[in-house]
Amino acid sequence: MSELRKVIIIGSGPAGHAAGIYAARANLKPLMFEGLARGGIPGGQLMITNDVENYPGFPAKIAGPELMAAMREQGVHQGVEIRSEDVNKVDFSKHPFSVWAGDDNVEFKADTVIIATGAQAKWLGLASETALQGKGVSACAVCDGAFFRNQDVAVVGGGDTAMEEAMYLSGVCRSITLIHRRDELRASKAMQDRVLSNPKIEVLYDTEVDEILDVAKGEVVGVRVRNKKTKATHVLNVTGCFIAIGHTPNSDIFKEFLELHDNGYIRTKPGTTQTSVQGVFAAGDVQDFVYRQAVTAAGSGCMAALEVERWLAAHGSH
Repeated sequence: MSELRKVIIIGSGPAGHAAGIYAARANLKPLMFEGLARGGIPGGQLMITNDVENYPGFPAKIAGPELMAAMREQGVHQGVEIRSEDVNKVDFSKHPFSVWAGDDNVEFKADTVIIATGAQAKWLGLASETALQGKGVSACAVCDGAFFRNQDVAVVGGGDTAMEEAMYLSGVCRSITLIHRRDELRASKAMQDRVLSNPKIEVLYDTEVDEILDVAKGEVVGVRVRNKKTKATHVLNVTGCFIAIGHTPNSDIFKEFLELHDNGYIRTKPGTTQTSVQGVFAAGDVQDFVYRQAVTAAGSGCMAALEVERWLAAHGSH
């Protein structure tokens, strides 16, 4: 077992790295485990984002992996110790907290923990969808909608998330086709009314995505859809396809100890990153199902590190 750490950070997206930079500058000597998010791929969802145009400081845009590499390098430069292992389990029932990581399941002890494990978009599971992610297939209209200005796009889903994505895109794109597999939308009535009254949005009911075209060209040129009742197929001539069937927070290993929302996101005290366990903090998309942006994740990572510093000072550990 290693020595007692002041703070352990679990996760390495914008929230985790911002927390690490602030914690290191406060001389807390943070230890970060950069696995877990996206099945062990460090860096979070930006690792599958080709171009980022809305992160402040990059007027000519920046590739998602390049942005995450810069954040990681900055953290290391400031003094963050980064380990590449996945965290396997935690114990927040007693203090100091325990975190087990790596193939050998080594136990690490910490006075405080910052959880920044993010959330993963749910996908349809099509090979063409995977091949075209970042090349016309997206799970975030706010992130990528501007790339499709005055173009025709499709949105897949029938809940509030899909309605919000379609409404946002209606302010940017020429037309939006909303593809829903059921015969009625699942979204709240208010959101349905907004979508159904929008002249730019057409809804296809009882319809599933059969294929996203064209993998050979390396860009989206259309979506082949299938009517579930008639089995008839046709191609929508769109240049973008937004998958809006929800997100899954990476919170499973914490649910035994922390209070979660009904949707699985970690519940934090409003206006803070404090969880239901004193000394455990959550930042980024694992606790945010409203904004889900890199810049808000980074901001909450900063908040978490500042709150950790204050918590340690109040408890005589810093």
